[in-house]
Formats: sequence, structure tokens, C-alpha cells
Amino acid sequence: MGTNTTRRVRLLTLGALLLGSLAILIDPGARALSPATPTAAMAGSAAALLASFSPEQKKQVSFTLEDGHRVEWFYVPLARKGVPLKQMTPAQHKLALGLVHAALSQAGYDKATRIMELDKVLAILEKNPVRRDPELYYLSLFGTPAPDGTWGFRFEGHHVSLNLTIAKGKQVATTPEFLGANPAEVRLDGPFKGRRVLAAEEDLARNLVKSLDDKQRAQAIFSKDAPGDIVTKNQPKIEPLPTTGIAVSALTAKQKEALRRLLGEYAARLPAPLGTERLAKIDKAGFDKVHFAWAGTVDRGGPHYYRIQGPTFVVEYDNTQNDANHVHTVFRDFDDDFGRDLLREHYQSAHN
Repeated sequence: MGTNTTRRVRLLTLGALLLGSLAILIDPGARALSPATPTAAMAGSAAALLASFSPEQKKQVSFTLEDGHRVEWFYVPLARKGVPLKQMTPAQHKLALGLVHAALSQAGYDKATRIMELDKVLAILEKNPVRRDPELYYLSLFGTPAPDGTWGFRFEGHHVSLNLTIAKGKQVATTPEFLGANPAEVRLDGPFKGRRVLAAEEDLARNLVKSLDDKQRAQAIFSKDAPGDIVTKNQPKIEPLPTTGIAVSALTAKQKEALRRLLGEYAARLPAPLGTERLAKIDKAGFDKVHFAWAGTVDRGGPHYYRIQGPTFVVEYDNTQNDANHVHTVFRDFDDDFGRDLLREHYQSAHN
């Protein structure tokens, strides 16, 4: 997809999120999604894929919702439980990516698949095509996918970890959500040269921190040195990080809008109903309670890190490894990672 096309997709997705948020904010306590929810597509794709699997593949891919594997997530290249794309037939491969596509917007799907392709670049740079294989992405199913069912799945490999939990076919939890990029900018000659998959996540944040005046920067920049990775790493459950950075209440109207655009980029990875719900939850908890924090250089090309944290969530972005050409991003929900809050509601209603 070309740069202009990608930009148009992103703008259309963000526009849909903004329009959709008006409807959700009328009843911000509502958890169920509209009839346009992608849960039916996810259930259909997962069920079709499961039906196509051999008995051995079904055993390999299937786990209960209570299985400890569900919270064992990571974003580095390693052998995982589940069924990798590499062990699927072409038809199964297509169905698996169809499930991923149903869980993401077009822009989000493009990011995920373009990140997977970066392993082709690393295979050349590191001369190790066995470790750097774009088909070493694994699928695990938790529970039984059904249109009105309670189930979940994880699609995961190097720099992609998508964790979806669905309750009664209507309510969805979408975190932890991790996307990374190595290289952050491809400099190797060839078809991928110049690719910056997570450019918006970097550029929008840098533009925001550079717009701050001296007093604001003193609040926002909490360290001249960026941490070597996201602080929360792959912990299965996290608590709010220490409050640091500049509060939204200390930003100008233009800067607040810039921060909303940055958060919108993370929401736009999801289908519009789910992205809209993500933004509505931030607003319901109090947008003015959100803090934006930065560490490292504000100039492009050097090590840097930022964090956006509110009462219910944290976004982390880190670009320090490989001479600051290696990005990690994550969106976490303090109460609802792996659908903890969602499943609590589900089990309580089931026993009432």
C-alpha cells in the first residue's frame, strides 16, 4: 500500500472513530457494541479455521479460557504454543490472517502484516532466515469461537501480540496490544527501503513534545536518558506506573488536540466500533487526568521514549535499541487486560 493510500485509510479510520464516539458518549457506560461489531466476523473466521484443522492441529491450537497460557505473552522471537502460520496449509494461512484482519482496522492490519514482513529484512541483515521467519507467528484459541460465545484468541510472534477476549459475542477486550518495528526505518537497499511502519506513533509524539514551551518541557521530560525498553515489559498484569510528565490540564487547546490525535492513532488500529470504545473509555475516566511523559532526546534519530497514562490505561513507546532504530509500542488496560474485568462481569451475570 502506497504512502498516500495509507494516509487516506488512516484519515478515514480516524474520521469513523470520531463520528462513532459521539454515539457512544451518549451512553458512556454501555459496554455492548453496535450491530456493526466485528465479533461475528472474528467468530466466523475462527470457527472456519478450527474446522479446517487436523485433529493434531486442533489439539495444538485449543486452550480453555482459564489456561495459564492465555496470559503468557511476549514480543520477542521464540518458540510458542499454538499453531504457527508455517504449519498451516495455504487455505488455513488465509483463514488465520482473515481472523487477524477481523480483529483490526485496515490500517491496523496493514501495520501488523508490514511488521511481519520486516523479518525478511532482518533475515538478510543477520544472515539467519531460520530465526527471522515471517511465518513464525502463532495462533492460540481460548474457549470455543461462536457468534454468541465467550472465547478469545492470541496471534503472536516477533513484534506482534494481539490478545482478544469476547464475551457473549458482544463485548470485547483488546489488550495487551503490542506492535513493534525493527528496523524502525529500513535502510537496506531493496523493496522495503524507507519503510517506517510506526512512523505516525513516533512523529505525532515528537511534534507534540517539540510544541511545548520551556516550562511545559520541564514537566513533560522526566529523564534525559530513555529506558532500554517499555517499562511494563510482558507482565501479565500491571498497575499504574508512577505519575510523571505533563498533565493534559497544563496543555494548550492545540496541544490537547495533538495528544488526542496521537491516542487516536492507537485507537485506529482497531475496527471503528472497538477503537471508538477505547477512546470513549479514556474520556469517561477523565481526559484531563491523562499525563504525557517523555525521556531521551527530542530530535529524530536518537534514543527516546514516551508514555501516555490515564486512570484506566497506559501507552508506552520506546525507540532505543539498535542505535535507536527499533520501536516497541504497547497499549495496556489496568483492569481489562486479557478481559479480566469483562469476564468478571460475564461470570457474575451467569451466576445471578
